[in-house]
Amino acid sequence: MGRPDKSKAKKRGLRRFFSWKKLLGTFFVCCLLAMGALYVVYLMVPVPTANAEATMQSNIYKYDNGKILARTGKINREIVGLEKIPEKVQKAFVAAENKTFYKDNGVDIKGTTRAAWSTITGKGKQGGSTITQQYVKNYYLSQDQTATRKLKEMVIAIKVDRQSSKSEILAGYVNTSYYGRSAYGIQAAARAYYGVDATQLTTAQGAYLASLLQAPNQYDWTSASATGRKLVEERWNYVLDNMVGEGWLDASERAGMKFPVPQKPKPAPGMEGQTGYIVEAANQELMRQGVSEEDIKAGGWTITLNIDEKKQKDLVKAVDKELEAKLDRKGDKKQATVQAGATSVDPKTGAVVAMYGGVGATEHWMSNATRRDYQPASTFKPIVLASALDNHAVTQDGRQIELGTVYDGTSKRQVVGSPIAFGPENEDNRSYGPVTVQKATNSSINSVFAQMIVDVTPGKAKKTALDLGMKDGADFPETPAISLGTMGASTMDMAGAYATLDNHGVRVTPTLVKTAEHKDRTITSAKAIGEQVISRKAADTVTRAMTGVVQSGSGSRAAGDYEAAGKTGTSENNRSAWFVGYTPELVTAVGLFGEDAKGNQVTLTNTINPGRANGGRTPAEIWGAYTTSALNGGSDASFDLDTDTSTPIEPDPDPTETTEAPQEPTEEPTTQSPDPTDAPTTPPATPPPTPTGDPVTTPPTSTGEPPATEEPTSPTPPTTPPDGSVDTGGATRPGQ
Repeated sequence: MGRPDKSKAKKRGLRRFFSWKKLLGTFFVCCLLAMGALYVVYLMVPVPTANAEATMQSNIYKYDNGKILARTGKINREIVGLEKIPEKVQKAFVAAENKTFYKDNGVDIKGTTRAAWSTITGKGKQGGSTITQQYVKNYYLSQDQTATRKLKEMVIAIKVDRQSSKSEILAGYVNTSYYGRSAYGIQAAARAYYGVDATQLTTAQGAYLASLLQAPNQYDWTSASATGRKLVEERWNYVLDNMVGEGWLDASERAGMKFPVPQKPKPAPGMEGQTGYIVEAANQELMRQGVSEEDIKAGGWTITLNIDEKKQKDLVKAVDKELEAKLDRKGDKKQATVQAGATSVDPKTGAVVAMYGGVGATEHWMSNATRRDYQPASTFKPIVLASALDNHAVTQDGRQIELGTVYDGTSKRQVVGSPIAFGPENEDNRSYGPVTVQKATNSSINSVFAQMIVDVTPGKAKKTALDLGMKDGADFPETPAISLGTMGASTMDMAGAYATLDNHGVRVTPTLVKTAEHKDRTITSAKAIGEQVISRKAADTVTRAMTGVVQSGSGSRAAGDYEAAGKTGTSENNRSAWFVGYTPELVTAVGLFGEDAKGNQVTLTNTINPGRANGGRTPAEIWGAYTTSALNGGSDASFDLDTDTSTPIEPDPDPTETTEAPQEPTEEPTTQSPDPTDAPTTPPATPPPTPTGDPVTTPPTSTGEPPATEEPTSPTPPTTPPDGSVDTGGATRPGQ
């Protein structure tokens, strides 16, 4: 008799415990238990009352002294019956979110399982909720992404589907969803995006609103990035194609549809004057710190700002006195195109203490304080100088760049040492011959700074600008033309960059929000004071150079009973005019922008004053009036500068020099074609003794911004280098 097979005996032993019958029985028992558990959950989970979002709280915005600036947060919602919504618009929402809506029982097990699996496997979150589930989440539950909340959502959705008709559920869904622009519900969304009632929505418009629900902030056409616009247009096409596929839209009608671009956003009621601008800027700052727009709109926040109530009133008063009182906005269409913006910052803390966004948020929603679509012009030149000093740059013949370094101020002089040809024209095509860097700063001589940026290299100058706080962008190329400030920048950007110079090269980031408190969390102010980004000596030397602009240069109208440094700027075709300046205690950027009723950039020429509206006039006057008030009449504070004082700030006076404030020129960058509607003003053959503006020369060449009432001193030029890159008494070849 053979020995028993132990392996077979072992298998028979295992089968006693894991036979297919036992496994199948166990499976059925588990299923029954699961079903029983689900049934118990179904019985135990009631349909709750409406969630807190149905009675949202207000947000409270306060000045830095605790006084309330504004209350916001009332839900912008008006419930409309489904019968008032066009049928194809209804179907657009179903096609976008849940094609099986009319057939399912409130949940989509397959979709939910697929979404859960994608999340578990790390493929990212995917939507698996039906319209019924989303309505339940909006109306009854919170937005928390938890397993418990999801289970409740499914159970309540099944109950709601049994208790309510599909029409009631769809009506609840479109009326409770958030569409962006503070619009809750389809009626508010229709008005916010298309200026019509929900009853008047077209199918194409309805498809856009349905598409918005996936990402309302990202998909708002007027503020979306290029990627966001592409995505929402793809989503819009997806919705319409689904409608055709379901038989809800005729293919021929679909083929003739064009994307319905929404109107520009309009402010919510109660945001009149500067309040709307400040509140919106604060919200944007909170979102950059990670607070979602939905969280802000849900309410319950107490937001304390850095805005100083007195300084805010001082700024508004200064603009009213120096600009608005001199304009006839209603009777003169040309004067109505003038827009003002300003930002004021404490250089020691980074606090935004005052902000001016425009004539009023309900009249002009785009904030002129934070917009970045206008060129900062010659206010960028001090940044070029800062980069040259910080990088210990030298001229083409090897001389260290300092305030006493002599350059060639010949108009249209071609830069030397650049692979990109560039030769900007000075104001009035005026050639200065040999001039010091200090004189070139006072008179804002384009040809000097064009060569200087080549000497330091545009790449290094751009890096310095970004380190100081300016923003990167596609319009910030590394070319000599950026020496004239041809990129886009906001008054807040420029205030931040100049605040860093005022703060001896330690980075200052303008900060509007001090704290934001909610019942479950507190957001503190973003870090406003950063690291040393340029050397103290470089920053202080630039400050010293710009004191000359205020004392004897193009910014003399900003002078007052305080020590100040600053720079004027006037951009291409006189579309913008700037004065950015600072005292030891306060940094303020003021800009004027030409904008017609359609939002197009237009010239400021012959608006606020005859001829050119230059940065040395109204912007400098606003700056001076505000700074005087904000400093309670003046200040004894002085700049504590670590710099070489051997170079005089003020050049030798010219016999023709007057006591009137000098003019500064305009930049005409070669990178931008002139606008035929912005015809430049030709200056008179004999300039008047009292300047009234900055005459614009004809594009595409560039002009500088020297004082029209000064002639340069002419120090003995150095030995002429072989490349002619420095001052040679005008012997170099002319250029732009």
